Amino acid sequence: MLLKEYRICMPLTVDEYKIGQLYMISKHSHEQSDRGEGVEVVQNEPFEDPHHGNGQFTEKRVYLNSKLPSWARAVVPKIFYVTEKAWNYYPYTITEYTCSFLPKFSIHIETKYEDNKGSNDSIFDSEAKDLEREVCFIDIACDEIPERYYKESEDPKHFKSEKTGRGQLREGWRDNHQPIMCSYKLVTVKFEVWGLQTRVEQFVHKVVRDILLIGHRQAFAWVDEWYDMTMDDVREYEKNMHEQTNIKVCNQHSSTVDDIEGHAQTSVCRLFKARCPPCGKQSWKPTCQPLEMRGPQPSVKTEPLPETVDMTMDEVREFERATQEATNKKIGVFPPAISISGIALLPSSVRSAPSSAPSTPLSTDAPEFLSIPKDRPRKKSAPETLTLPDPEKKATLNLPGVYASEKPCRPKSE
Repeated sequence: MLLKEYRICMPLTVDEYKIGQLYMISKHSHEQSDRGEGVEVVQNEPFEDPHHGNGQFTEKRVYLNSKLPSWARAVVPKIFYVTEKAWNYYPYTITEYTCSFLPKFSIHIETKYEDNKGSNDSIFDSEAKDLEREVCFIDIACDEIPERYYKESEDPKHFKSEKTGRGQLREGWRDNHQPIMCSYKLVTVKFEVWGLQTRVEQFVHKVVRDILLIGHRQAFAWVDEWYDMTMDDVREYEKNMHEQTNIKVCNQHSSTVDDIEGHAQTSVCRLFKARCPPCGKQSWKPTCQPLEMRGPQPSVKTEPLPETVDMTMDEVREFERATQEATNKKIGVFPPAISISGIALLPSSVRSAPSSAPSTPLSTDAPEFLSIPKDRPRKKSAPETLTLPDPEKKATLNLPGVYASEKPCRPKSE
């Protein structure tokens, strides 16, 4: 577990940022969503907590496969997303990120907002008083962001608001700017996998820091767009943006499903020419309906088509093979992340796993790095032969002042 506390100051008040935060998140998600990747809003509705009171609960799916580093893309599926759940009880929010593919990975963020310049060192005493953490200040004006995300219009050093007159922030602006507020974020990253934990947790914190910096810069740079909005206005804007964002994200996934079904139908029509127009008496129709991206669907009782009733087992198997072939062509075959060569595989009849599953070669020989080199001399810890003294020979002990005698010594009789 790696725990850090981020403090991001803004030239706004806490009440102003309540509108700006919702506007920024909706617009930023819409801009970053394209080609089937981005943020899909699953749920966004009011929520009441017995301790924190009334708030808003939001659940999202963040598709980000192309944004992962190469070493991470090698171990995750092609359609990979992170689930975000947020409870907004402004000025206190809780956000959690999880992934079903990586059950030991999670991000937990607690946020508090105050009208100061980040000087409250005890703001999280009730949550993490005894936990060791690093405090990181983020300067929206002077800290560098990745070059691919930089826009001069969103640079607080160049931007000046027409409605508020704020902007063109210079180094040290936090010391004397009014108004000023601070977002305190306690971020906990967990990835409890031996050998990768430190690397992954540090990488995630770097990504989190970049997102916080970019998002807060945009919230200020877009102030003229949201400054006159009411809460009802921003909620309506949020709803419209969520719908448009879902179309950008989900349509790509839906088209993938439609293409797969189209490939399968074309292949099957070639197989069953007697049942396909224009020459067949019957027209083949797919029995499956288009897949919905999310949400429960009402159960509808349907009768099987005559074409499916008349199909033999061989025809069903041929249809299954054609469908699987079309699906594989669309999705693609993923190369294994680890390849093993130079070891003979066991015959397929000996394997316990199905022939379609990847098999691990078995060998009784020790790995090369564990085997003893043949040319290395063997260490001798003891003599190869043990020589015992001859009992017929008399051993003499030569000591200073003592003379050996051929006659054995006998005890004196008293």
